[in-house]
Amino acid sequence: MIIEIRTYRLRPGSVEAFVEVMRDSALPLLEDFEIDVLSLGASLDPGDTEQPDAYLIRAFADLAAREVAEERFYGSAAWREGPREAVLAPIVDYHTVVLEATAGAAEALRSGTRRPGS
Repeated sequence: MIIEIRTYRLRPGSVEAFVEVMRDSALPLLEDFEIDVLSLGASLDPGDTEQPDAYLIRAFADLAAREVAEERFYGSAAWREGPREAVLAPIVDYHTVVLEATAGAAEALRSGTRRPGS
């Protein structure tokens, strides 16, 4: 399996709102598209403006599955007409790293990102 780690640098003062819209709007949509979000949240070290402010960690069966899932998700009306603008507005830039991992490693990264009641 593979794990994708995406880090985001955000506009000043937008971290809490970004994490909230990701958790409350983007996460359910990603789940609808069967994209496995292991964790998302704010950086524990927000003091350095050159460092990431937030992160998203996702798991896929392999690179081909990642490509198909991303095409389906990012090409969907649900994304384009849904939380897309609210998610993208605070992002200054982002960086993505994709690595090979075991299922155990993915589970170890899984955090309590789910919304209450989901």
